[in-house]
Amino acid sequence: MSSLAFLLAAIAEIAGCFSFWAWLRMDRSPLWLIPGIASLCLFAWALTLVDSSHAGRAYAAYGGVYIVSAIAWLWLVEGARPDRWDLLGGAICLSGAALILWGPRPA
Repeated sequence: MSSLAFLLAAIAEIAGCFSFWAWLRMDRSPLWLIPGIASLCLFAWALTLVDSSHAGRAYAAYGGVYIVSAIAWLWLVEGARPDRWDLLGGAICLSGAALILWGPRPA
């Protein structure tokens, strides 16, 4: 369930932030902000679904998922193919996220 929550959060956050980017940097209508704000609210809600006893740990682990999702957005939405350094950096971040979320902890 946590993986799906992270994926939903990442898509919602990137889409919400992109709406602001489109408005401010691409001269799009301010109406782009309406779905953007709704998307950012969905992002915040989705992170509450992560199976973690501490919010900070969920947020830290989410950082790795966000980085990999942003690289996918770069490729799929913006049409810029990631290079090997993007992919290697994303893999390192995702590995770190897994350690943060699922690493062994004392009971």
